[in-house]
Amino acid sequence: MKITVINGTEKHGVTYRLKEMFLEPFREKTEIIEFYLPKDCPSFCSGCANCILKGEHTCKDAAYIQKIASSLLASDLIVMTSPAYVMHTTGSMKALLDHLAYFWMSHRPAPEMFTKRAVIITQCLGAGAKSAANDIKHSLSWWGISKITVFSEKLMRDIVWERLGEKKRSQLTKKIKRLSEKLAGINYEKPSRINAITRIKFLFCRMIQKSLHENDPEYLDGKHWAAQGWLGKARPWKA
Repeated sequence: MKITVINGTEKHGVTYRLKEMFLEPFREKTEIIEFYLPKDCPSFCSGCANCILKGEHTCKDAAYIQKIASSLLASDLIVMTSPAYVMHTTGSMKALLDHLAYFWMSHRPAPEMFTKRAVIITQCLGAGAKSAANDIKHSLSWWGISKITVFSEKLMRDIVWERLGEKKRSQLTKKIKRLSEKLAGINYEKPSRINAITRIKFLFCRMIQKSLHENDPEYLDGKHWAAQGWLGKARPWKA
């Protein structure tokens, strides 16, 4: 089994503590690869659209992005973590998600994504944990991932683990450990179930890509869909 972890910040705060506790049941039997932002993706997306129009390897930051993308595609479980900054995910996480726009179903979704599972871990001081998680979930769902579990918590007194009250630390520890034990008990050799929303999104995008491919057979997105057989009867969730 393989897990890829994307840390939305290099800071070792409460989010980091929660992520470490979540990974504990997996460590002895799992290959875990972690990326820390912005160190592992130091540049913002410039909006050039080369990844969509010319291919992901033409991105100016392909050396960083393709290393992360390859790990995501090879993983059975994807873990994304981010504290809430001004009620949203970190700028570094948003920058990475922008770089991976070509993964969206409206462009060139990877067939591997449709059967994966993902976990999002967020926390904040006051409000914002859920909206930060939704920033990430939005992209993951459009990559084709149906099974996305969200762990979000709000803190009311402090954002430093050691200064949290004992009761709050105990509550957070029990909650994240229950989640990790549940996820660790899954048979990852069995693909995740595809939900109805993902199927509808896929079929809607298929309709668009079929039209685009008929009008311009050399358009990169349409060529990808045609090569996968998705413009015919093939589907990414079918063997």
